[in-house]
Amino acid sequence: MTTARPALDPELSELLAEMPLMSHLSADVLAQLRLLPSAPVDSLLEHRKVDRREITVPAKDGARIPLSVFSPADIDTTAAAPCVYWIHGGGMVMGDRFSQLDIPLEWLDEFGAVVVSVDYRLAPEATGTTLVDDCYDGLRWLAEHAAELGVDPARIIVAGASAGGGLAAGLTLLARDLGAPAIAAQILICPMLDHRNTSISSRQYSGVPGVWTGEMNAFGWRALLGDLADDEVPAYVSPALAEDLSGLPTTYVDTGSAEVFRDEDTEYAARIWAAGGQAELHVWAGGFHGFDALYPQAQLSATARRTRTDWLARLLPRTSAA
Repeated sequence: MTTARPALDPELSELLAEMPLMSHLSADVLAQLRLLPSAPVDSLLEHRKVDRREITVPAKDGARIPLSVFSPADIDTTAAAPCVYWIHGGGMVMGDRFSQLDIPLEWLDEFGAVVVSVDYRLAPEATGTTLVDDCYDGLRWLAEHAAELGVDPARIIVAGASAGGGLAAGLTLLARDLGAPAIAAQILICPMLDHRNTSISSRQYSGVPGVWTGEMNAFGWRALLGDLADDEVPAYVSPALAEDLSGLPTTYVDTGSAEVFRDEDTEYAARIWAAGGQAELHVWAGGFHGFDALYPQAQLSATARRTRTDWLARLLPRTSAA
């Protein structure tokens, strides 16, 4: 029996037809993907007046975690700026702090925000809570050095895409439970939230080639969980397991109707509402996983990105140049 699936947006479908797709990941394929060059950050910065700073901060186990700090070159030092703490995607197994960086850099342009991007360690070399702990250590350093960076510690927004969205959700839960650092809002872009991989959308996007499939999702989670038994998985790693979603900062969640994470993402937003929290949810009809990052020129992508920025504008004032 053929599995029914929501149709792709026509423009995105044409663009996707030109992209090589696969349905499974393996250790050998992952090794090849990791050989691909990092995202071209210099081309993103060449038309912007941005000061860039590269630092490392210590993890709990003594490892060094790279952070990239991007600040508007003409930042008003008399007024602390908002900050976007960016967590990249890559299925927990690939990518780096420059992946999808064009998304938060738009908020640097729009709001004069300082962007701090974290290079957390990857699975399978790192497992369990290591990835979210790395993100937490980077966020704690950011909060402790806010004055030095010209950042308003009351306006730190945690944001991430795909695996980074899942890590952003886990990080926000962890910061809530530890009582610090303060997070003003979280932006979860097609987040990877549930290791169980059993939703209807997970099944709909298994057995077919895609940008991120149910089989690829299972590979990423297996790499991250390592030897953890199913009943040992912490909610900070798989945020859909969290029993209590109260006390979270205002949240933005978006996803596509034609992607593996659709159902776990919509359920997460609904559970925030059920706990009395505030969340805005957008499910983009015909959007596949990561559509707005892969094809920002598409009309649906431009709409999704603009809507996300407009939501953020309700929290942050625009720069005078915007």
